[in-house]
Amino acid sequence: MQFSSALLETAVNEFAKLPGIGKKTALRMVLHLLKQEASDVQHFSDVVAKMRTEIRFCHRCHNVADADICSICANSMRKQEIICVVENIRDVIALESTQQYSGTYHVLGGVISPLDGIGPSQLNIDTLIHRTQKEETCEVIFALSPTIQGDTTIYYIQKKLPANIKVTTIARGIAFGGELEYADEMTLARSLQNRLPVDSYVSSK
Repeated sequence: MQFSSALLETAVNEFAKLPGIGKKTALRMVLHLLKQEASDVQHFSDVVAKMRTEIRFCHRCHNVADADICSICANSMRKQEIICVVENIRDVIALESTQQYSGTYHVLGGVISPLDGIGPSQLNIDTLIHRTQKEETCEVIFALSPTIQGDTTIYYIQKKLPANIKVTTIARGIAFGGELEYADEMTLARSLQNRLPVDSYVSSK
């Protein structure tokens, strides 16, 4: 791809670094911005810069937040005694879209994957265990993608949770090896409603 402007080429290369964006799509985006008013482009730039510098991660659950505690953890209408454990922030957004869950979340930041060099210490597992020990938690729901890595993570964490806590996993309406964030809202809602005790799930494997 040849460019008559070094500035244009640099902009295209930067946009192409985004996930799922190739050079052609990046070029369309940059050319679109060139057609916009300078004030609109500046606003777009300011929003992105502000997002990067001001968005925080919740001290309690590691979800994105505008303050030290996210809006879900701070909401007194949510069932604070129920924790849904997810792999990443995209999974929180996917589950919230179902409008079928009223508890809180805990974002692990990944799953245990020795081949990728990811062990328990690289994940937000210790803070989850601390939450269940210090808070009045009655249920922990695992909503991890149905993969070997996801199941390994469930098994590891389950062994560390207090014995008096109910531990469940969402029903496997998602194909094994699939990712939670790509499941449709109806499938996710049904999986939440039909969740199973982790003991029965693990023992059946």
